[in-house]
Amino acid sequence: MLNLVSDNLLRVKERIKTACLKHGRNAGDVKLVAVSKTKPIEMLYMAMEKGQSEFGENYVQDALAKINVLPQATWHFIGNIQSNKTQLIANNFNWVHSLASVKVARRLNKQRGTKEPLNVLLQVNVSKDPAKTGIRADTANQILEEIQGLENLKLRGLMTITENTEDQSKQHQHFARLSQILEELNSQYSLPDFNQLSMGMTRDLEAAIAEGSTIVRIGTDIFGARETRAR
Repeated sequence: MLNLVSDNLLRVKERIKTACLKHGRNAGDVKLVAVSKTKPIEMLYMAMEKGQSEFGENYVQDALAKINVLPQATWHFIGNIQSNKTQLIANNFNWVHSLASVKVARRLNKQRGTKEPLNVLLQVNVSKDPAKTGIRADTANQILEEIQGLENLKLRGLMTITENTEDQSKQHQHFARLSQILEELNSQYSLPDFNQLSMGMTRDLEAAIAEGSTIVRIGTDIFGARETRAR
C-alpha cells in the first residue's frame, strides 16, 4: 500500500502536467494539496519522500497528531469549520480553504496570536448544491467587505466544492463561475495576492485547471479511498 502512494502521486502530477499543457498553462502554477484525512502518518512520509510538502485535512483532531510529527509540511484545513475548533485551526494550520462566515473569520483572526497571518480562502457554493457548504456567490463581496481589515488573516482567494457530477460541461461552468467571481472581486478591492482558486479534486481536476485553478485537492487518487474517522 505504501509503495502505491509513490506511484499514485507521480500519476496525479502527470495528470496535472498534461492538463496544463493542453490549456497553455505552466504546471508550476498549479499547487497540489494531498488530502491526507484519515490516512496514517506512514503514507504521508512516503509522499514527502517523493517531494510532496502540502497536505489537506478535514478533521482537526486527526490532523494535530500529524502536524506535531511533520511541522515542516504546509498544512491546509479544508473541512467545515466548527466554532469550538477555531482556536486549534488558527494555531496549527498555514491555510484555511473553507472560510464561509464573518463570525468564524473574526474568531480565527483573534485566535491566530503572534504568528504570521493565516492564509484564508472564501468558500463559495457556486453550484448551489444544498449538500455543499459555502457562501452564495452574490454575497462574496459583502463578506469580503467585512473581513478585509482583519490583520491576522491574509485573504488569498476563493475555494469551491461543486456538485458531484460527471457532466464535464457542468464542471467547466461551475469552475468558470468561481474564476469570474475572483476577477470581479479583484476589480472592486485592492488586495495583495488575492489570486488563488482552490478548485478541482480527483474527478474533475482537468476541468478545474482548464478554468484557472491554482490549487487542486487530491486525496483518493493518491492515498486510496478514505476511512471513516470521528471528528
